[in-house]
Amino acid sequence: MIKIIVLIPLILSLLWFGYLKLQGYSIAQGKQGFAYILVLSLVIAAFYSLMLFVTH
Repeated sequence: MIKIIVLIPLILSLLWFGYLKLQGYSIAQGKQGFAYILVLSLVIAAFYSLMLFVTH
């Protein structure tokens, strides 16, 4: 469970970083994308945590 919560933002961030580099953008130009990834990952983590609490 913890692996999924940790791997989701890492994989999404690596994909976003790769996309930025392929398109010629800097990290500073893509920082809003990293913020979106962080928020999405927190929502997913909260959902998984809630489901774990509800089903146990």
